[in-house]
Amino acid sequence: MSILLKNVKTASGDLVEIAFESGRFIEPKDASKEAQVIDGKGLTVIPGLVDLHTHLREPGKEDAETVLSGSKAAVSGGYTAISAMPNTNPVADTAGVVEQVYRLGQVHGICDVFPIGAVTVGQLGKSLAEMGAMNSSEAKVRIFSDDGNCVWDSLIMRRALEYVKSFDGLIAQHAEDPRLTHDSQMNEGAVSAELGLKGWPAAAEESIIARDILLSEHVGSRLHICHLTTAGGVELVRWAKARGIQVTAEVTPHHLLLTDEKARSYDPIYKVNPPLRTDRDVQALREGLADGTIDIVATDHAPHPAENKECEWAAAAFGMIGLETSLSITYLAMVKSGLMKLEDLLPKMAKNPAQIGRYEGHGELKPGNWANFALIDTSAIWKVERTGIVSKSKNSPFVGSELPVKVIKTFFRGNEVYSQ
Repeated sequence: MSILLKNVKTASGDLVEIAFESGRFIEPKDASKEAQVIDGKGLTVIPGLVDLHTHLREPGKEDAETVLSGSKAAVSGGYTAISAMPNTNPVADTAGVVEQVYRLGQVHGICDVFPIGAVTVGQLGKSLAEMGAMNSSEAKVRIFSDDGNCVWDSLIMRRALEYVKSFDGLIAQHAEDPRLTHDSQMNEGAVSAELGLKGWPAAAEESIIARDILLSEHVGSRLHICHLTTAGGVELVRWAKARGIQVTAEVTPHHLLLTDEKARSYDPIYKVNPPLRTDRDVQALREGLADGTIDIVATDHAPHPAENKECEWAAAAFGMIGLETSLSITYLAMVKSGLMKLEDLLPKMAKNPAQIGRYEGHGELKPGNWANFALIDTSAIWKVERTGIVSKSKNSPFVGSELPVKVIKTFFRGNEVYSQ
């Protein structure tokens, strides 16, 4: 049976009807006369969001998150496709592990879960993982990353770029020179000097970005820069795109809003990898996202059990969760600031990541695509309550904050999977 969604607005404010049948969008005029009608009551309809950078922790670290709990967190934030990073236990460096994660997503049926395979065995940076086998598996992995660990060896990185080129794959690099960041605790700068915490220089990120851009150009393969954080990194990506190099980049919501000044609290909730940078960097990231230098917003949703965050700064784990607040934080940073309109921001969170990941049928409200969408209230203000967090972990830096834009309902393949 057809379903017809009426009285909804697009991100630009136009009143529209949305129709879907058998899990896919159809033209409203093609809906059956007996179509079930859903009254959107003036809410805004947006494509299901797509995240290219999610840590689900399963298998092996289920005390922090599982595929199921992470999927529930995702749909509560308007996401209908997420990409599971490989730093699990065992590492997702074989066809068997990525298929396990993929099948768990399929069984739960809440949103699409696309595994990201490791670039190197065990994420140790010494030898290439079974990327071809992972690509030809049921999971059809196209994105590979050692996220959490940089592929620091230039020759290994070159070989990885060459290998994935044969099947239009993508290497997503965690840009961090490990020799420059050993035992680092936060951004290197005035604040780290005052606090006596070992600093993490911007050059550690930028030197790897520069090297990999040149390797990508030399090989002619696709490169993606994970969680870009520095003004210099933005300029490097801008230069690469001007040369026609196949480079894309992402920024996280928290790096669009928070600065290293938060470390003055010594609250480990603000300890994240890569670290929060300066206000100058935040402004450069916002401008880079607005002008298209940065292609997408990705959450880097990094759940941790309480004991790994509710401790002294030096002993705490790096990372914060973000799926449930991503749309609100990005809206606050980009739309409320006047840098972008909602209709221009949404492709950075839906269409663009779907295209980069080659996730067919995702990211746009158009006939033939999966009926993945969310209904949001752009006038709503909501408070982030710890008890209301859906994720298994609660390490959000925004607990207690009042944020704009509320996800009211999320639909996955035509089925309602979340309702506030």
